[in-house]
Amino acid sequence: MRILITNDDGIAAPGLEALVKAAVKYGEVTVAAPKVEQSGKSHGIELHKPFEVKEVPYLSGVTAYSVDSTPADCVRFAILGLGETYDLVLSGINNGMNLGTDILYSGTVGAIFEAAVLGARAIALSTAVGGLNAALPHFDALENYFRTHDLLSRHTLYNVNIPEGARGILLTRQGGPFYSDDFLREEGDLYRPIGKCVYLRGEDLSRDTDAAMSGYISITPMTAARTDEAALARLASESPLF
Repeated sequence: MRILITNDDGIAAPGLEALVKAAVKYGEVTVAAPKVEQSGKSHGIELHKPFEVKEVPYLSGVTAYSVDSTPADCVRFAILGLGETYDLVLSGINNGMNLGTDILYSGTVGAIFEAAVLGARAIALSTAVGGLNAALPHFDALENYFRTHDLLSRHTLYNVNIPEGARGILLTRQGGPFYSDDFLREEGDLYRPIGKCVYLRGEDLSRDTDAAMSGYISITPMTAARTDEAALARLASESPLF
């Protein structure tokens, strides 16, 4: 199996190294990760200027590239720039969970959306801030769950969140808002966004937010398509324009 690994915390992030060490058991691993942290860059790409890509020393047997751009560009470079194909793209392990509508901003998740656009199967993995060491013991159970239920043959795109002290695995849907911002005015015309949690605790374990906050690993099937198929069908049935 040929595996591409990226992240949005940067090529020096401990979560990236941990994911690479876990993945090398399953095949040939290539790393293409941002030179510096790119959190919150979503599915952004560079259109107007060249960016630096350097092959850098990494773990033994792993080819690694430092890419001075976004996670999505890391995937684009590895597939389009190198002219390579991969059986699986992994993104993470992110330092901070990507839940609910926050995935719209996530560079970790943006990378797997780009992989999907380019025809690759992909999984984003995240854990609580500072929770990497607590998440790692659950990797064997997570891999077994994917393999036992044949998830990557049944669907090609997943977002996974591993809370500290995880007590099981649940298939979930995307929940609602988790973080928002206040804006602090500084000197001159500067404003600084100050993150705050806006999550309201619920008991609906079919939602990634409630499942993760209740101590479950959440696995959410994703799609890069943005068409609301139910709305399209309703509009078509109600209007002669369709």
